[in-house]
Amino acid sequence: MSSYDVIVIGSGAGGGTLVHRLAPSGKRILLLERGGWLRREPQNWLAQDVFVESRYVSPDTWYYPDGSSFHPEVHYYVGGATKRYGAALYRLRKEDFGELQHHGGISPAWPISYQEIEPYYTQAEQLYQVHGARGEDPTEPPASAAYPFPAVSHEPRIQQLSDDLEKSGLHPFHAPCGIMLDESNMPYSKCVRCDNCDGFPCLVHAKSDAEVIAVRPALEHANVTLLTGAEAVRLETNEAGTAVTSVVVNHDGEQETFEGELVVVSCGAANSARLLLASATDKHPRGLANGSDQVGRNFMFHNSQAVLALSKEENPTIFQKTLGVNDFYFTGGEDFEFPLGNIQMVGKSQAAMFRGEKPGETRFAPEWTLRDVARHAVDFWLSTEDLPVADNRVTLAKDGNVQISYTTSNEEPKNRLYRQLKSMLADLGMHHGHLFPHHAYLKNEIPVAGCAHQAGTVRFGNDQSSSVLDSTCKAHELDNLYVVDTSFFPSIGAVNPALTAMANGLRVGDHLLERMGGGTAATTAASATAAATATASQP
Repeated sequence: MSSYDVIVIGSGAGGGTLVHRLAPSGKRILLLERGGWLRREPQNWLAQDVFVESRYVSPDTWYYPDGSSFHPEVHYYVGGATKRYGAALYRLRKEDFGELQHHGGISPAWPISYQEIEPYYTQAEQLYQVHGARGEDPTEPPASAAYPFPAVSHEPRIQQLSDDLEKSGLHPFHAPCGIMLDESNMPYSKCVRCDNCDGFPCLVHAKSDAEVIAVRPALEHANVTLLTGAEAVRLETNEAGTAVTSVVVNHDGEQETFEGELVVVSCGAANSARLLLASATDKHPRGLANGSDQVGRNFMFHNSQAVLALSKEENPTIFQKTLGVNDFYFTGGEDFEFPLGNIQMVGKSQAAMFRGEKPGETRFAPEWTLRDVARHAVDFWLSTEDLPVADNRVTLAKDGNVQISYTTSNEEPKNRLYRQLKSMLADLGMHHGHLFPHHAYLKNEIPVAGCAHQAGTVRFGNDQSSSVLDSTCKAHELDNLYVVDTSFFPSIGAVNPALTAMANGLRVGDHLLERMGGGTAATTAASATAAATATASQP
C-alpha cells in the first residue's frame, strides 16, 4: 500500500487542471487514470475511424431503468473527455450564477458568485491558451483581462455569415477557442488549422486539451505520479465514516489500494456518482457523502442540437468553429420572455461522418452524394439549458455499472431556438427549409447516450440537505473528499462547460494548497501564467 498527500481520480478538465495547480507544491500527488495515453496515429484524423468505427469510444455498457442497455459515447484517456472535445472554451454568463426563470422551471443559483470565480476564469484562459475577442458578445460577463491570444479568424464563407448576421441586427462574435494557433507565423504554429479538430483527437498535440496543457507539464515534477489503466472502484473510510482513508483500484487486472490524506474525484458526472454510490458503508448506507440522497440526482447534459444547413454556394471552409451568437441566450424576443440559448458553429461536415451518424439512411447513398452535401454544408450547434430535475439520476445497475433515468426538460425553448435559426436562413445565403438534424457527436440517436456536457450529479451548495458538496467542493459529510469535474454544477447554463471545470479546478487547487500549507494563490497563479507563456512560445 502506497501513501500520498493527494490522490486525484480522473485526468480531464477538472482533475488534470487541479493536478497542474498542485504540482509545484512538492506534495506527493497520485493521479489515477482509468484509460491510457491516446495513441498518436493516422487514424486520429480519419473520419471513418473516429465517427463510423468509433475507434476511441469506450466499450462500456450502461443501462436504462427498464434494464435495456446502451453504449455511451465516453472515452477514457489521459486528458479525459478533452481529448475529443471541440475546445470551445466559454465562460458561463454572470447571470448563470444566480437564479434564472426558464420556461420549464427554475435554474438554481450557485453558492459562489461570478465575481468569486472570475479570476480563475482568467487564469484558465491563460493556461489553456484561449483565443477570443472581448466586447463582441453582448452577453459576455465582465473580465479582468483580455484574452491571451487573438481571436481565430473567420474563413471567407464564415465571415460572410457573420456579416449577414450583423446586417440582420444580431451580434455575432468570434467564438473562444483553445488551440495552439499562431496565424501571424504559421510556419511555427503548432496548429495547422485543419478540418480534423472538433470531435477528433489532435494528431499534432495542438488542441488545448488537459493532457497536453495540464498533465504533461505536471509530470515534469518529481512529486507527481500518474498511474494509467487504473480504475477506482471504491473509496474506503475510517471507522467513524468522517474521512476517506484509501482508494481501491483495479490496475491492469489486479486490485491495489492507495492511501491519501486528501482524495479528489473527477471521473465525469455519471462515473463520479457511480463511484460514490459504490462506496456505501455502514455509516453511509446510501453511498458515500449521500446523507442528503442527492448523489446521482440532477443529471444534466444540455438540450443540444447539431444541425446542418445547405448553403446555396459551396462552403470550402476548413476550420469552421469560429463564430457564435448569443442574442437569444436570455430571451426569445417580445413573444417569448424566457431564455433560448446559444448558437455556435461546429466542425465542418465530412462525408464519412454521415455514415456514422445515420447508418440506416445513408447505407445505400452513393459516396458522391454525401460529398456534395458536405461541400455545401454549414454546421451549427444549438444549446439550450437543461434544468436540474431530481429524478433525472444516476444509480447502480445490478452489475454495478451506470444506470441512467432521464426525462427531457425545457423542450419549448429548444424548439424555438431551432425555429429561430431556420427563420434566419434565407438572409444567410442558405436554402430555405434545408436544415437537417445532424448529430455530429452521436452515433446513437438516443440523446442521453451521447454524454456530451454531462453535469450535476454531485452538486455543491450551502444547504447540506439539498447538496453533496460545500462551496469549496468538499463533501459536507467527509473531511477530506472533494469533487472537481462538472458533477459539482447546480445548473449548466447554455454554453460549453469545460472552461468552468478548468477554472474551478484552479480555484479548488488554491484551496487545497492553503489547506496543506503548500503555497498561495498568488504564487500558483504566477506559475500557471508563466507555464502558459512558455508553452505558447515553443515552436
